[in-house]
Amino acid sequence: MAFNGAWKIDRNENYDKFMEKMGINVVKRKLAAHDNLKLIISQEGNKFTIKESSAFRTAEIAFDLGGTWSLEGDKLVGRFKRVDNGKELNAVREIVGGELVQTYVYEGVEAKRIFKKE
Repeated sequence: MAFNGAWKIDRNENYDKFMEKMGINVVKRKLAAHDNLKLIISQEGNKFTIKESSAFRTAEIAFDLGGTWSLEGDKLVGRFKRVDNGKELNAVREIVGGELVQTYVYEGVEAKRIFKKE
């Protein structure tokens, strides 16, 4: 349940290079780097709900563990195949030193988005 709560983006590491590898144009990359993303995460048993809100969009996803997302130790691990090209994108969420660290890997490029609890 360590993921539960409201989280606000604090910093990014290599996020621009990651988005570039994903094929995102320079304008959208610049906007995304300053999106002031907030997450509200709630977990009840094997069910997670994640609400994302930023200056540009809001979204809500809900999922049960065991499909695309799994819990591996203390890490929430997502494995995805892109619809447009079938290539794999991996995402890991974990709590490190009281911060929520989201690590993304796509075609050998790794990026991190680090959040602080509100």
